[in-house]
Amino acid sequence: MLNRLFLCAIGATMALTATAQPPAYRYPRPSSPVVVTKGHDRGYANNYGRPWRRTYYGLRLGLNMSNVRSEAPALDGNTIKTGLNVGAVAGTQLGWGTPLFLEGGLYYSQKGGKSHNARATGENDKFTYDLHYLEVPLVLKYRHFTSSGVSVEPFTGGYVACGVAGNIKDYGDRKAYSSYDDGNFSRFDGGLRLGLGVGYGMGYAEVAYDLGLANVGQSDFDDTRNGCFTVSIGVNF
Repeated sequence: MLNRLFLCAIGATMALTATAQPPAYRYPRPSSPVVVTKGHDRGYANNYGRPWRRTYYGLRLGLNMSNVRSEAPALDGNTIKTGLNVGAVAGTQLGWGTPLFLEGGLYYSQKGGKSHNARATGENDKFTYDLHYLEVPLVLKYRHFTSSGVSVEPFTGGYVACGVAGNIKDYGDRKAYSSYDDGNFSRFDGGLRLGLGVGYGMGYAEVAYDLGLANVGQSDFDDTRNGCFTVSIGVNF
């Protein structure tokens, strides 16, 4: 079901991107002022004199590949687990004459991990850890347009998140219980985000990695941290 939803979303986004053409920008001589087309603000222009909107909004859908590294054997989901993330973003240019943009957003993000040896007794049982978050990222983007109209957008920043759902499934004892019960995971998470985006017309795609810095376990003595690699597609308006 997860793979079908992701493939359908990719198909819909590719169809939108195929029909969306870059705005009809004008290319002035280097010595002339930047010409602003209707609907665009005068702002940073790249080497080709292309202006862009100073503020944008976007929708995102992506695939998470996450794990949980823990010093506590019962929480160590060190095998990759896949999940979805879906959200909306908004970005704004930091100042006139600069290619730097500040982007924030709100996501529903499915993280967690899998383990085949999570018991302190050493029994080789299968566990899965579902950690679903409401996540707020804030990143600084450098946006550069190529001559073909493709924007290349490396970014760095951070995120904070609050756990809203999730279960731990113990396949050995055939039990499931909340990920946030006493002795399991805490709801707060936060860390660093690094990535690279590419845009063309309304279409957008990015890869990113979330490096969890917060201890998402409830023990003060055992560190438990999230890690997540994400591939996303979307549209910008």
